[in-house]
Amino acid sequence: MLKKLKLLLMCSLFSCGSTTNAQESVYDIKINSITGEEIDLHDFEGKKILFVNVASDCGFTKQYKGLEELHQLYKEGLVIVGLPCNQFGGQESGSEEEIVKFCELNYGVTFLLTEKIKVKGEEVHPLYKWLCTKEKNGASNSSVKWNFQKYLLDEKGEFVDYFYSTTKPMSSKIIDYLK
Repeated sequence: MLKKLKLLLMCSLFSCGSTTNAQESVYDIKINSITGEEIDLHDFEGKKILFVNVASDCGFTKQYKGLEELHQLYKEGLVIVGLPCNQFGGQESGSEEEIVKFCELNYGVTFLLTEKIKVKGEEVHPLYKWLCTKEKNGASNSSVKWNFQKYLLDEKGEFVDYFYSTTKPMSSKIIDYLK
């Protein structure tokens, strides 16, 4: 019995096994839309959020179609946020205006796009610091390997899972979380 009490005390002090020990809320992170307006992530409370680093000239660029399909099917309970990034093979070299035009003309994108950001390295955006760091998100460490890596949060802004680029937006791996 004493061993159990000690273990419980230690776990409460050190958050053993807890998946909700994030130190900051994702909702407090600042980011701008692709047209320069500040996005208030608090507006997405009560909905799942799928963050995806995107690029216009990548082998996975066709996933824009699947992301838009996912957006249309689940937009009542899911927010998709595309985050243009030029860190992988220089595959998002266009201006914000060019990115918007490309996405609209080629894929009919209506989901939210942000300003271009960095998802790794010394200048990593605070959102990706949060998404990739267990100390911040309370659940998992990761690193962004390539364009179109996806991060899913639940309705409370808590980290759920991440998916590499090879996981298509309409994959059952993602859809099962949305049902």
